[in-house]
Amino acid sequence: MTTTIETRTAWLQACDLDDLEPGWGEVALHGPHQIALVRVDEREVYAVDHHDPHTGAPVMARGIVGSRGERPTIASPLHKEVYDLGTGECFTDGSLALRTYRTRIVGGMIEVELAD
Repeated sequence: MTTTIETRTAWLQACDLDDLEPGWGEVALHGPHQIALVRVDEREVYAVDHHDPHTGAPVMARGIVGSRGERPTIASPLHKEVYDLGTGECFTDGSLALRTYRTRIVGGMIEVELAD
């Protein structure tokens, strides 16, 4: 017997694209979710969990935005672990990972996909 677990997702409006400056992060609150939104250029926005995977502190929106080659990154402001913004992979400690969320821009508004 196979059990199927149905997961529902919803796109939630976070903020206007113009509310974010390229190269900086901001926090969006959706119920219990604290999501760090990072705008890396004019039309590219990433969303990751605001809590640092190493310490659990809600600080990732204040991280250092950069890149490793073509891959956009964010470094924790506490211990400087560097994470891929697209995949959540930690470049500096393979045992850590940052939760990522899909984003889209609709009518100038940033939306984040959250699962129930």
